[in-house]
Amino acid sequence: MPTLAQLTAALKLPQGKGSKKAFETPEEAVALMPNHPSARVYEAAFGLLTREALGSSGLPALLSALRGALLQGRPEQELTALLARLTGGRAEIRASWGDVVASAGLPTGQPLSLRLTHGGRHVGALLLDVSTEWRPILPIAAEYALLARLQSAAAGAARRRVGERTLDAVLSGQGSENAVLEGEAYAVAVAAFSNEPAPGARARTARAAALDVLAAVGEGYFFERTQRPESHPDRAGLVYCTVQDTRAVWLWPTHELEREAQGLHAALTASTAQDVRLGVSGRQVGAGGARTALHEARQALAATREARGLTLFHEMDALYALLLGSALSTLRAQIQARLAVLDDDGRIEATLRSYLTHTGPLSLLAERQNLHVNTLRYRLRRAEEVLGGSLSDPQLLARLYLAFAAEEG
Repeated sequence: MPTLAQLTAALKLPQGKGSKKAFETPEEAVALMPNHPSARVYEAAFGLLTREALGSSGLPALLSALRGALLQGRPEQELTALLARLTGGRAEIRASWGDVVASAGLPTGQPLSLRLTHGGRHVGALLLDVSTEWRPILPIAAEYALLARLQSAAAGAARRRVGERTLDAVLSGQGSENAVLEGEAYAVAVAAFSNEPAPGARARTARAAALDVLAAVGEGYFFERTQRPESHPDRAGLVYCTVQDTRAVWLWPTHELEREAQGLHAALTASTAQDVRLGVSGRQVGAGGARTALHEARQALAATREARGLTLFHEMDALYALLLGSALSTLRAQIQARLAVLDDDGRIEATLRSYLTHTGPLSLLAERQNLHVNTLRYRLRRAEEVLGGSLSDPQLLARLYLAFAAEEG
């Protein structure tokens, strides 16, 4: 096996008079030497590139300036301003859903961009519109842009943990909406993943983490986008969010509800490859409204049929006027009592709910629910057994639809 020194020497072999390096990244070096251990080649190439970079006297000053930008109170804004001043062009950082988070400078007509990822998750993008000689700075600037986005995410997480306690208290009736929003109109949104999680503790942990990320995305969207009245400039971007069981919940002061709901939905769906459904309440003001808003948002979520759909409470089917009342409580209790006999932690009920809103072959539903199609068929047969009817019977389907749609508030 060649030594690291031998690999380094091999990578430094001249490529011909006036020619450029054979590789620009460690990955390209690995591709050039497929017969050698990839980890060793990567390490050798990385060392060569690092030594070459360190040979530049301007590098320490550049890194110091980039680090200084991250130490400021608004790192993304400071970083884009520094890059614009340095290159004479334009720098822009965007959130994962596409909104511009920070920007500075004037474009030169030669835009470049790099996607920012962390732990396999898309967290944003850096765009540089600079002259040709500044193009090599893009990878370095992107790393600092990623750090700036992560700093903002950490600050958002701290805000969210405080907000969770406040929101949980308000939604449970133990807190005052007026103390939170000072009498302003507000709305509640509830989001859930459309597919059923895979079995096992690891899958449940992953789902919980994904819900937390979803809550963070919504919090970030409102924090960066919500425009506040001039009378409350210190309350810009106010939003409260939490995770309840299998749903992410947000409460925010609303001014243009439809636009805000559509923007939130776009941000959530852009930030994950999973299907996300969203239900949004109507506008509420005053004491007691938060619990009503949560109830409305849950009803809107239950009425959302599309895997990546959005439903506003005031746009729901008129049938939901019946579902919001108490007339269906007996039917709901009967259906739940029959399904409780299965003692399966609600898996068959969850499958039935998805089945009722699904159009198309069972194989597609099974794929969306992370189930084998035979498992899906087995669950549906078991449901028919305890319900005492066939899922091809329109009367049984109607009863199930009404019982499931009539959620408790």
